[in-house]
Amino acid sequence: MRAAILALTLFVAALGPCAAHATVTAIDDAGNTVTLPAPAQRVVSLAPHVTELLYAAGGGAKVVGAVAYSDYPPEAQKVPRVGDNRALDLERIAALKPDLIVVWRHGNAQQQLDRLRDLHIPLFFSEPHKLDDVATSLTRLGVLLGTESTAQAAASAYRRDIAQLRARYAQRAPVSVFYEVWDQPLMTINGSHMISDVIALCGGRNVFATLDPLVPTVSTEAVLAANPDAIVSASQGATSPDRPLPSLERWRAWPTLTAVARGNLFAIDGDLLTRPAPRIAQGAAQLCKDLDLARSRQAAAH
Repeated sequence: MRAAILALTLFVAALGPCAAHATVTAIDDAGNTVTLPAPAQRVVSLAPHVTELLYAAGGGAKVVGAVAYSDYPPEAQKVPRVGDNRALDLERIAALKPDLIVVWRHGNAQQQLDRLRDLHIPLFFSEPHKLDDVATSLTRLGVLLGTESTAQAAASAYRRDIAQLRARYAQRAPVSVFYEVWDQPLMTINGSHMISDVIALCGGRNVFATLDPLVPTVSTEAVLAANPDAIVSASQGATSPDRPLPSLERWRAWPTLTAVARGNLFAIDGDLLTRPAPRIAQGAAQLCKDLDLARSRQAAAH
C-alpha cells in the first residue's frame, strides 16, 4: 500500500509542472487566436477600458503597465504608464517584459501596432462593439489570465444587470436621440457603436444610426432636421475631471428644437458610457432613466 501511495505521489508531482505550464487559448476581437504557453503573469494594457476589463476579470495584480487615463479601479492609478493611445513608449513596454499586451484595436495607431509586433510579444485585440461583448471579453481574458472563476462571476453579474435593463425598457415608447461626441467639428456615433446599443437598450432610436463611419461628422442643420426628442453627451468623468468635453448649452440657441423645448439635454459621466467595460451597465442605467424622463415629457406634450 505504501508503495502504491508513493508511486501515486510521484506521478502527481510529475504532472504538476505540466499542469502549471498548460497552454491557454482565446480568440480576440479581431478574430485572431491568441495562445500563451501558460496564463499571463505580466500584462500591459493599451486602453483605459482594457485596464477596467483586466481588473474586473481578476487580473489586476498582473497589470504591470497601462496607458494614460487608466484610472479605474483606483489601484490602477498606481500602475506605471507607457504613454497614451496616440504615443506609446515602446521602450518602456519592452522593459516591463510583458507576456501579454492587450491592445485597443482601432484606438492605437497602426504604425505603433506594427512596432509592437516586432517585440514578438502576444497581442490580444480588444474592441467590444455590443453590450454583450463586454461579458465575452471578460471570460476570454479570464482564460488568458488564469482567472476564469473571477472572470465568469464578473461576466454573469454584468449580464444580469444588462438583462434587467433590457426587460424593464423593452416595451417603452421610442425616443429619438442625437448623441453628441464632439462639437467642433460636430460628431456623433452610428448604429455599430456600443453607445448606440445602449440607446437601443433603453428604448431609444439613434437618429444617425445609418451613417458611416463609426463616428461620423454631421452638420448642425442635419441635427435640426432630425429634430431629436433628446440630445445626449458625455459629461466630465468622475475619475477624469481634467478632460474638456463639449457643452450641450449651445443647443439652446434653437429653442424650437424638440429636445430643447422639452428640456431633454442630458449629460452622463463619460467614464460610465464611453468605455466598453463592466461599468457601462451603470451608464446605461442612467441613460435609461434620462430617456424615460424624456418619454414622460413627450406624453405630457401630447
